[in-house]
Amino acid sequence: MLDKLSYTLYTPKLTHTEMSTIKQSTVEALDNPAVAIGFLVAILVFTMFVVGYDQGQLFSIVEGKSAFDTKWIHEFTHDMRHAAGFPCH
Repeated sequence: MLDKLSYTLYTPKLTHTEMSTIKQSTVEALDNPAVAIGFLVAILVFTMFVVGYDQGQLFSIVEGKSAFDTKWIHEFTHDMRHAAGFPCH
């Protein structure tokens, strides 16, 4: 008897209107993955540029022409480039 009482105390009873509202909100939430996928694709494209093709272009915005000599990002991602199949020298 005590188990049945505790079950009824802690289990909410939803009306038909509340259940339809819950179903409706889950269907509306399915539009957001398109934005998330677009954002992740943009990150992927930027990362592919940084790892695969950057030869000082990003840091040249801040450092100027000396960034093309130091190639900080290239040196930092050097082994990752070879593992991904990008030639770099």
